[in-house]
Amino acid sequence: MADNENFNSRRHVMRVAAGVGGAALAAGLGVLNAHAADSDGGRARRHGVRTYVLVHGTHSAGAFWTAIGRELALRGHRVVAVDQPLHGTERFVPAAYQTQDLRALATEPSPVAALTLDDFERRVTGVVRRAARLGGPVVLVGHSMGGVSLSRVGNAVPELLAHICYMAAFCPSRSMPSLNACAASPEGQHAITPLDQLVGDPEKLGVLRLNWRTSDRRDRAVFKEMICAGYSDVAFLRVLEGMQTDESMTAYDGRAVGRADTWGRIPRTYLRFGKDRTVATELQDRMIAEADALTPDNRFTVHSVPDAGHLGPEDPARVTEMLHGLRV
Repeated sequence: MADNENFNSRRHVMRVAAGVGGAALAAGLGVLNAHAADSDGGRARRHGVRTYVLVHGTHSAGAFWTAIGRELALRGHRVVAVDQPLHGTERFVPAAYQTQDLRALATEPSPVAALTLDDFERRVTGVVRRAARLGGPVVLVGHSMGGVSLSRVGNAVPELLAHICYMAAFCPSRSMPSLNACAASPEGQHAITPLDQLVGDPEKLGVLRLNWRTSDRRDRAVFKEMICAGYSDVAFLRVLEGMQTDESMTAYDGRAVGRADTWGRIPRTYLRFGKDRTVATELQDRMIAEADALTPDNRFTVHSVPDAGHLGPEDPARVTEMLHGLRV
């Protein structure tokens, strides 16, 4: 009986806490810059230089954007890949994760538990403000959990954004006001929920903790299907190397509904991935529809990639061309 209660508790936590709502993960450099800033930004405007601000998802870092960012930079744009607090270059690595002491890993405290969606919003808004001072349009792009930051930042500084782009990302609405609510929706239930892969009790730790270094074949198969379906085994191992163990449960529950008079006036695009098993395609479609209902005169431009899983195509060229082609 105790085992059943524990399993049901873990299932409840995972369903309410987004089923690891969108593991946007990879490895590499975090910031790329194609042009030095002009003192008045005039040259940037005349030459059509944009600044792309790229926001990663859960258990991830700005390094996720390395390949796409590099290609955007080579097309003449400034690119800044944001590391959210305690992610990427600031990442928290549990000591027990390094040693693979699984018993200790189940209880080791995490500073990530204290993070809120406000912390994420402040980090991204600060980068957007600095990018806007460089001159030229600012395009804000978010993958997976990064979408909730896009909605919050769009409410905070809509005048600084020329375009926002959700890449298989959470876009909460009035009926689904948080990432948790999106994932708990009927459409969200089509996603893979790695219940058996949880390490420790999320309610006690305050984080969703996953052991990406597991030697268990079943666990690795779940992770690959969840985020890297269609990737080669070599590419999947590269992704695993860049993953972060912990993500804040509090941030998953933060309200992130775009308002019609702020976020709703920014031109927006959704990159829809047809084989996504983390942000289910059915959920992507519902989020797009509810956003369009809020602002029928400013609807999503939708680009669909039918054969892409959660991380998008293994070849970054397709996504790069979509981002390069955004109308600003």
